[in-house]
This record gives sequence, structure tokens and C-alpha cells, in this order.
Amino acid sequence: MSSRMRRIVMASVTVVLVVLAGAATTVLQRSPRADREWVPEQAREPQTTFDGHFVRIANVRSFRYSARRVFTPRYVDRVYDLDKLQSVSYVLTPFYMSFRGPAHSFVTFGFADSQFVAISVEARRESGEQYDVLTGLFRRFEGLYVVGDEPDLIGQRAAFTAEPVYLYPIKASQPKMRAMLVSMLVRANRLRDQPEFYNTVTNNCTSNVIEHVNAVAPKTVPGGFRTFLPGYTDELGIRLGLIDTKLGVEQARAQYLINDRVRRYMNDSLFSFTIRNSDSR
Repeated sequence: MSSRMRRIVMASVTVVLVVLAGAATTVLQRSPRADREWVPEQAREPQTTFDGHFVRIANVRSFRYSARRVFTPRYVDRVYDLDKLQSVSYVLTPFYMSFRGPAHSFVTFGFADSQFVAISVEARRESGEQYDVLTGLFRRFEGLYVVGDEPDLIGQRAAFTAEPVYLYPIKASQPKMRAMLVSMLVRANRLRDQPEFYNTVTNNCTSNVIEHVNAVAPKTVPGGFRTFLPGYTDELGIRLGLIDTKLGVEQARAQYLINDRVRRYMNDSLFSFTIRNSDSR
């Protein structure tokens, strides 16, 4: 290589490094905020107050959808009795069937008085923004715990996208379910005053669920690639005995795939029960 060519290469490398350094500095200088102009689906944060065994949650999302992005917005205030908590389910939505890695996951809690409340950790988007895995690595989106009812959080995904949605029953004692729900609501409250950046790898939908599980039952879920490839967490959950089934992975996926049931019973008053009934097909 001639000396002239070496100078050109070195100059090019220098320019690239300067640009990268400038971009990194810009990213690191960003601070998480809670006062941006958010998309309507993420415009309000939930707020929980605790009163003995009752929890009162303001801004429970209860949107009703006619298409994936067409909805009637509604937020409601709800009261849940922790003494009546009796189930927890794990919702998993892989983005692709050819490679199950990228996925969204969240949990939903059921009560003996027929109430259900779902909690989904999401990348909070500003108006006009679209989330993608790469951008989510660079302090672009704040994190948000969306607390909503099942026709909203489950229905919009299962009825109006091509993505498969699985609803797995989780094996857990009532005290552990209760502790996990409380810990998630406490963290949701904290993010109102101390916002954080969502991160595709380190602070995502699944890593937060795993963190809450391990806080209640230490070392229950091992670390590893499944925290950022959550499409495989159902396989892990079955192997660890967390998913309440004796079926193998493929049989369980067939059993707990709920898209058809959701589409059929989207407007049913017993939505949460019919989507859990394998005979409702």
C-alpha cells in the first residue's frame, strides 16, 4: 500500500471514529424522562396505592380494538383483593415463526372474583416513533409497565396480528403470586418518578419478568440468552417446571395457542375464561 493510500485509509478511520464517538456521546447524554408526547396506548402510567390486602390501580388500560392500531381509548380505575389472587399466566408472542428468538412476553393475574389484570413491560414510544430491536439498544425508549385488562393487552395481539399468542398457566403458590404482583406494581410506581431507559438486551419485557420471579424465588430462572431471545422462554419454563403442564414443548404450544379463541370471543363478557378453555375453538 502506498503512503498516499495509507493516509487516506487513516483519515477515513479517523472520521469514522470521530462520528462514532460523537454518536456515543449524544446517546450517553440522553436522560430518561416521563413528560414526552407519548403515543395514546402508552400515554398514561399506572399508579397503585396499597391498603391492606387491597390494591387500587389508577389508569388501568382498557382499550377496545377493531384493528391493530384502531381503537377506542379508555382508562379505568380498579380495585383488586390480593387475598383473592389465585392464578398467574405467562403470555408469549414470538415475532417470527422461522426464528422464535425475538418475542414479547408479559404476565397476567387472575382473581377469585373473576377479575384479571395483565402487566406488560414495554418500550415507551413518542408520537411517530416505531420500536425496533436495534434502536432499542441505544437509550432511545423509556420503559413503561402497562397495566391493563386482558381484552386489551391480549386481544389486540391475538386478534389483529399474524403473530402466534400463547397463554401458559404458571405453577406457583398464592404467596409467591402475590409477592410477584406487588413487586411489579411497586416498580411500576417507581418508574413514574424515576424513569429508566428500556434496553433490548438488559432491561426488556422478559428480563424484568425474570427479575421479579427471581426476587420472589431466588435463582428460579437462570440467566442466559433467553432473556434477550424470549421466544424460547416457554421451552425453558416447561423444563424448569414453571409452566403448569405435563405436555412436551410442541404439544404445549398447540394446547395453549389462543389466537382463534381470542378472535371468536373478542367481545364476550367471559373473555378471560373462554380463551382459557381448550374446547372454545
